[in-house]
Amino acid sequence: MIQLVAVLLLLPGLALAQPREFSCIGAEDLEDDVFAVPFAPGSDQLREGARTALDAAADLARSAPERNICVLGHADRRQGAGTSTQVAARRARAVALALAERGVERDRIRAEARVGAFSGRVQEPQQRAVTIVVMPR
Repeated sequence: MIQLVAVLLLLPGLALAQPREFSCIGAEDLEDDVFAVPFAPGSDQLREGARTALDAAADLARSAPERNICVLGHADRRQGAGTSTQVAARRARAVALALAERGVERDRIRAEARVGAFSGRVQEPQQRAVTIVVMPR
């Protein structure tokens, strides 16, 4: 719950849109329509290599406007739990904003920080990525 509070405090730009009622609980367990956006260690800046995953996720989201999007920011714990949560939240915010810039309605996007393991699907170390999950209908 602390992670969610940290995300809400760090995401004032996303608070402008009234989010749809949906939850990202269980998004970590989904395997379909999942996209990984890698980040450099300790960074919250999108890299050129993120474009492919962002474009693919945005294309899918725009083609299925009834589906919501969970953006799960990850970070390792090297800098401590609080700092790691902040890095994860900033990464999630960067990806959520990039999706909105690609035409995905902000009220369909929920960005959350997740510190800890996600899964082995991320090509770079999982602690340095954001996972975009286009939720099932």
